[in-house]
Formats: sequence, C-alpha cells, structure tokens
Amino acid sequence: MTDIAEIFGPEGWLARRIDGFSHRPQQQAMAETISRILNDGGVLICEAGTGTGKTFAYLVPALMSGLKVIVSTGTKNLQDQLFHRDLPLVRESLSSPVSVALLKGRANYLCTYRMETAMLEDRRLTAEQSHQLQQVRSWSGQTRSGDVAEMSAIPEDAGIWPMVTSTTENCLGQECPAHSKCHLVEARRRAQEADLVVINHHLLCADMALKDEGFGELLPSADCFILDEAHQLPDVAGNFFGMSLSGRQLLDLARDTVAEYHREAGDLPKIVDQADRLKQVTRDLRLAFGLEMRRGAWSDVENNPAVEAGLERLRSELSILGDMLEAIEGRGKGLDSCRDRCKELASRLDQLFDENDAQDIRWFETQRQSFRLNRTPLEISAIFRERMANNPAAWIFTSATLAVGGSFSHFASQLGLEDAETHCWDSPFDYPKQALWYVPSDLPEPNSPEFNRTVSELSIPILEASGGRAFLLFTSHRALQEAADYLQDRIEFPMLVQGTAPRSELLEQFRSLGNAVLLGTSSFWEGVDVRGDALSCVIIDKLPFASPGEPVLQARIDALRARGGNPFMTFQLPQAAIALKQGAGRLIRDEKDRGVLVLCDPRLLSKPYGKVFIKSLPPMTKSRDFNNVKRFFAYHDGVQENPTPPVSENQ
Repeated sequence: MTDIAEIFGPEGWLARRIDGFSHRPQQQAMAETISRILNDGGVLICEAGTGTGKTFAYLVPALMSGLKVIVSTGTKNLQDQLFHRDLPLVRESLSSPVSVALLKGRANYLCTYRMETAMLEDRRLTAEQSHQLQQVRSWSGQTRSGDVAEMSAIPEDAGIWPMVTSTTENCLGQECPAHSKCHLVEARRRAQEADLVVINHHLLCADMALKDEGFGELLPSADCFILDEAHQLPDVAGNFFGMSLSGRQLLDLARDTVAEYHREAGDLPKIVDQADRLKQVTRDLRLAFGLEMRRGAWSDVENNPAVEAGLERLRSELSILGDMLEAIEGRGKGLDSCRDRCKELASRLDQLFDENDAQDIRWFETQRQSFRLNRTPLEISAIFRERMANNPAAWIFTSATLAVGGSFSHFASQLGLEDAETHCWDSPFDYPKQALWYVPSDLPEPNSPEFNRTVSELSIPILEASGGRAFLLFTSHRALQEAADYLQDRIEFPMLVQGTAPRSELLEQFRSLGNAVLLGTSSFWEGVDVRGDALSCVIIDKLPFASPGEPVLQARIDALRARGGNPFMTFQLPQAAIALKQGAGRLIRDEKDRGVLVLCDPRLLSKPYGKVFIKSLPPMTKSRDFNNVKRFFAYHDGVQENPTPPVSENQ
C-alpha cells in the first residue's frame, strides 16, 4: 500500500484500525508532503498546529518508505512516549514489519563496571545512596535494556546515577572488563540493525560534534532524519558545538581516581591525597564565584582575584595529578583512563580561556554546589549546515511552533536552512468556539513595581470563575514565588508550585485533583499535555522575552547590532513569539477541550510589535471584558440555564 490517502482518509486504513481516529485533511497533507521528501530528498521545515496529528503524519511515511530513518525528539520523555506508545500503535495498524530501536545517550544506561566499583566504595556513600545502590544492583539482574528510566522508584536527579552510569570521559570502551555485557554497546548494535531509530536532539548533536572531532559514530548512517520539536534544536546544537568544563566533571575525576586506585594499585597513597586536593580546589573555585546561583558573561568575573587564583590552583592540581597518573601508566585500565581524563580536562581548561577566537561566547553558570565554564559559538548556522552536508539525506524539521507570523525565516536562519521547502498546516481545532483570549484592562507596565501584585490580584476572580483548573505561567522564578506567597491564603483551590515536587508528580496531582491551580515557569511552558476539564484556564504574566542579562543572548544581540542589524526584531521578538505559542498551546489539547487564555501584558495591545504575537497565536475569540470570561465558563460548564455565549470583540 503506497497511497497516503488510503491510509489517512475518512474510511482509510487507520480509521478502520484505531479507535477514535478521525480524518484530518491537514494530517493527510502533511503525510503526503513528507512522503514526497522521503522519496525525492531535500529539506523540509513544517509547522503542524496542535491537534494535527504530526506524529502519525511522519511515522506512517517513514515506516512505508523502505529507508533507514532516524527520528529525533526534543526530550527523553517525548522519546519514550514516541517509542513505547505511538510507534507500536502505528506499526500494528499498518501491519508493518519494519524493525525499530530506541537509542539514548550513554548516561541513560546502567554501567555494570561502575556499579561494581561503587559497591566497593559503599562506605563512602550516604545511607540513601547505599540503599539506592542496592536497588540498582537488584534491578541489574532483571533488566534487558539497562535503561535507567525503568527504575522509576529512584528520582532522575538522584546522586547514585552518576556512580552507576558512564560518561564519555570515564568510559573504558573496549578495555572495560564488562564490555561484553555493556547495555550501551547492545543498544547501539540494535540501532545499527534497525530500520527506524528513535533518538533525541542531545544525542543527534553529540554525534555531529564527535564526527567533527574525528571520533567514531554514535548513530548509524540514515537516509532520512526527522526532527520533531525542532524549535528546541538551535539551543541544543549551540551547547554541543561549543565546549564546557564543570565542577561535577572534576569531582567525578577525583572520586573515580580514588576508586580505581584502590582497585588497581594501593601502594601510592599520595595519589589519593592529590585527588582530595583536586576536590578541595574545585569546591573553593565554586565559592569564589559567590554564593548565589547565576549565569553571566566571563567578563563579569575575569578580573575577580578569587576566581583568577582559583583557576590557577585548579590548573596546578590537575597538572600534578596528571603527572602522578602518568608515572604509573599501565598499572590498570581504570587508572590509565583517569590519566587521559585528567589531561583532557586540563586541555579543555586552557582552551576555554584562549582569547584568539572572537566568534565564541565565554560565560559561566553556578549551581548550588557546582559550576560550569562554557564556550559557545556565536552562530551555529554554518556549523549545522556543514554537518547536514556530511549526512546526504532527506531532512525534515517539524514542530507546533516554528513559524513567527507565518514566516519560518527566524528558525531557518538559525540553522542555515534558508533554501528549505516550508509548509504550515493550521490546527483542526475550532478555536473561536473552544477558547476565549482575555487581555485585562488597566494593567500597569511589566516593569512597574506593582505589576506582580496586580497580576496576582486579578487572577483571583478569574480562578473563581474557572473553578481553579488553571496553570499560572510566569517568566521568572521571582514572579512565581511572589504570586505563590500572595495567593497562598486567598484562593480556596489546591495550589501546586513548581519546585516543591518533581514536575511529573505535580502534573499527576494536578490531573487527579481536578480543580487545582499550578504555578510554573519555563519547564511548564512546553512538553506538558493535560487534556479535559482539569485544565480550563492558562494565565500568563508577561510576554516571554528572554532576559537581556542572559550571556549568550546578550553576546548575540551585541553582534547583530554591531553589523547594523535590529536584534530586537530579528532575534528577540521571534524567540518570544515562539515561546508564547508554546505556553498558550497548553490550553487546548484536543477537540473537546474548552478554556480561557489570559495574557496580562499590556504591551500586547499597546506596542506595534504586539501584532506579531497576535498573528502567531490561534484565532481564539478575543475580549477585554471580564464578564465574557464568566459567560464563557458558565456557558461551557453548564452552570446557568440558557447562558449567553461570549462575544468576540474587534481588537
């Protein structure tokens, strides 16, 4: 069967085999276009509005093509959803014999060797880590894939995971005693043999970066690359095409050196003492940046005496440890690996502070107990275009949020895709009937000291009208916390606040409660899918312009301005419009959803650029009258007899 219409049509193959499947012309048109690109080659950029069914629209042609296809998603959660839910459903519906595989980065797979090493160092673990290690050991005898996602009982950010998984730096490769039972090697073997492989953008960009350095491939060669959630790709690629050095890498090196010393040597205690000194100078360097967590340009700290002294001590202690490990070369594969890592980190430290390349952005970030020093390319378009040229395949970039005001120029220019074919398929949802877009009147400007309090105050009657069932999305953690403090004793609905529990747990609580109010920042603006009445209102505090203090953003703004360009119109505004589309997209997830979108930023209507945001969002019914909000909920919730439907206003 090669006719896409026979599969996606009203009486087609999928309609007969999948309960609840409905024909969507946009989905069929997208599938036909992708099928043509797969057959003829080329580059396609396409936006598919929420509800189009873009996943099926690219999976069906991919499975029918007879080609080797790599599908890349934005996150590991989406990757798991695609592989374990969507892909099996489509394969079964098509009775497809195509072989498939799931491949993640190495840190997602149990490393048997490192687990056994951690068992030897059990006395150095906390009680919680020791308990978790026993859980991992028990699971290791049962798992076939070694994918740590199977161990849902242990949090993703648990401290035990770095001890039982490998990194590029600490992997022993073919020299590893446990290489024959390596889960990562087996996962890559399955990917090499499969017809369709599901990966994520981090792995794709890591593979591109490694090939540039002359190392072996992580990924198999493919005839086609399909990149879903492609709007995330420029940021991910920028990180991988740059360079970084973190406190965690240094502490891991010190810890692994001690562990391998006890395993393979034992007669040179000065090595342990030196590893401890490396730990100490790493922690001292973190303190030199100050106690707060922040991100900043390197120019902010490069003349700081404490930071300069800390870096010099770090260079010195790395060099000494490297010399010690060099002197005992051949005592063991683990110690030899630590020696190589030590040299690599020392070299990376030198490269990070090489001032000869003006095309790179040098910056730093501090976490609660660690830090990361970064060097990021000012632009990645030429780099990415070159990597694509090294993979002569069909390339398809898709997302629900790629176009800005109907144009793909911003996304295309970021990745060097100016010659790509472009298409935009609108959502099949009836937005004028399903959603009301409310912009309150008489709001202060976002830079006003009263703005956060005003947003919190006006949200209370909105939440009363909606019966809770709302997301409050903020552009900063400070605004979120102020709203949480203000609303704590002023609303009668359960309140869930980002940071008080893992995101997945908060979402599960939100769904089950049915009338909750969830306050979140950037991580809740996208990749969150709550269908039905549990989410009936989304309140957004400000237009999501990135902070101009963000070091990478500021460097790119300065570079654009130096060339005589307009960084606000060509970069900041498109980025914000895409972010707003993501946040607004949380509201209507299927054809039965109903809801109110509230935008509290007066610039949407008072500034000329507000039209770009309005044009980028779905065609919802618009109003500035709060009575229309109450009418909307009364009408759709059926709480009044013969309620009056809200009326659209000309804005």
